[in-house]
Amino acid sequence: MDISLMITVIAAFATPMILSRFNIKLLPTSVAEIIVGIIIGKSCLNLVHIDSILNSMSTFGVILLLFLSGMEIDFSLFKKNNAPLTKLEQKQADDTPKITPVQVAVLSYALSFVAAFALAFLFKFTGLFTNVLLATILFSTIALGVVISVLKENELLSKPFGQTILLIAVLGEVVPLLSLTIYSSVVAGRGSQIWLIGLLFIAGAMIFRHFRWFFPALSKFNKSTTQIDMRLSFAVIITLVVLAEHVGAENILGAFVAGIVIKLLSPSESTQQKLDAIGYGFLIPFFFILTGVKLDIPSLLADPKTIVLIPLFFLAFVLAKLPAFFGLRLRFKRQNALAGSILSGTTITLVLAVLTVAEDLKVITSQQSGAFLIAGILTCLFGPLCFNRLLSSEPEDMKKTTVHIIGANLVTINAAERLNSDWYDVSIYTHKQENYDTYRYKGNVSFLTSIDPKDLIDSSVFDTDILVLGYTDPQMNVNLALKAKEYGVKRVICELENTDPQSMSEMDHKLASADVETLNIFDTNVGLMSSVIETPSTLQMITGNSRLYEVVVNNARFDGIEVSQIPFVENITISRIFRNGRAISPHGSTQIQLGDHILFSCDKDVMPRLRAVLSKMNE
Repeated sequence: MDISLMITVIAAFATPMILSRFNIKLLPTSVAEIIVGIIIGKSCLNLVHIDSILNSMSTFGVILLLFLSGMEIDFSLFKKNNAPLTKLEQKQADDTPKITPVQVAVLSYALSFVAAFALAFLFKFTGLFTNVLLATILFSTIALGVVISVLKENELLSKPFGQTILLIAVLGEVVPLLSLTIYSSVVAGRGSQIWLIGLLFIAGAMIFRHFRWFFPALSKFNKSTTQIDMRLSFAVIITLVVLAEHVGAENILGAFVAGIVIKLLSPSESTQQKLDAIGYGFLIPFFFILTGVKLDIPSLLADPKTIVLIPLFFLAFVLAKLPAFFGLRLRFKRQNALAGSILSGTTITLVLAVLTVAEDLKVITSQQSGAFLIAGILTCLFGPLCFNRLLSSEPEDMKKTTVHIIGANLVTINAAERLNSDWYDVSIYTHKQENYDTYRYKGNVSFLTSIDPKDLIDSSVFDTDILVLGYTDPQMNVNLALKAKEYGVKRVICELENTDPQSMSEMDHKLASADVETLNIFDTNVGLMSSVIETPSTLQMITGNSRLYEVVVNNARFDGIEVSQIPFVENITISRIFRNGRAISPHGSTQIQLGDHILFSCDKDVMPRLRAVLSKMNE
């Protein structure tokens, strides 16, 4: 083993540790790894010398990087819902902006691509960089990985603004990558064979078609000693990379298509985590660190033209994306539109790949390549910093979960008061004058002149995220619940108080068929009484300061961790984990999974902090 390999591996381990130790959040890990490479490479200490092993590791690193970039694409954003809309969904659709995130993203990137071409032509006109096509490809790239990390940190991936920026970044990786493939084929004299690149996509489609069954059936034949999901993934990567090279395309295009294929096959979260571990934990750092190692900054700065090119290339990277402002402005606030366009100017990942190809084709000098690289590093500092400073909440992102309760009584009034006002917007309705007179001092109680479903729809009582029916008349609750589900209310909770077993069974069947949640007071009281007998603290847990709560695990960062590692675990007591409708009795070593419903008790001041961590959908 060569000592350069050892130093590179140690540097890969030390870089994120240093960032964590000094709490450096502004600097993306990839950029930090390039800087570390500069320090240990030609520019400073000259400790690492690239041999065939390191060169191969770097090649595998960029292949894995583009593969995982392909897996980052969320294809659900491009899907059009062809299912018929309920009346509520239609009403909500009428109230939302007509232009979709996909339309905004396509327009925004199209404007940026035109600007990139104009700037490339300006560089040719001034004689600073004469390769217009290569400059256009470089100026139109966007660092998808960096953009995703910034959106995650700001909890924006599940919101329309974040989805739009993500789509722009996806286009900023896909379009330049395809353009680079065509460009390199023409420059290498294989222009007449460009049509062969279509074979790569045909091969990807055939793999997808023949392996659609694979991940759903994985548990039947996968073992810890085979890791068959990893074997399929790397078989797809190598097959498409080799095919790409044989049809005249770049290997990175084959890797990117492989990532798309695996993503479309819908692998489990654990499979994606293992691929991330192999890529970001082992091979990809070699690519970034060795990129810095090869960079000879003293030689670059010795050339006056390079010193001029660095700030000009940096400005071009940023200015090329500013026209995206006009596309983003069609749906979002002026300040956020500016923030999004500046963040889109962040670029490094594909720039490195493009420069590698350009140097192999000998269409760019090492000085020009170094200037592009340093300018790209600067965008990774400038873009996230400006985005975080400019970002503000969009009105559509600040909406609380609406809860409408029909039926004002002691139970519903007190239940409403216990709901966290930071999370829920609660309104209570009643058509009984006596009850209204009793509770109207609460402020959120409204009087209904009619409880006919048509009148409730017309008065927007059914326009809610959660509808709770709390009348003591079970038949009235059932009728309203069924009409609400027919109207399109996503979640309906129906209280039932019925002593007739046959009638109760019929009601339960109707409600279950309509996906209505039922609260049977008799069953609840029986369950509570048995729990109090068996566990005396249960009553205090429900009625006292320490209450029973539920949180859904949406945060991918906690998928697969043990219960003992849950945040604030020392302040909570977990009683059950519900997974796919099945109750699990947890232990300290029980691993939680995405989508788990965790039932726990804690003081009410702990609950919002725990829910904020576990339920956010961005990590």
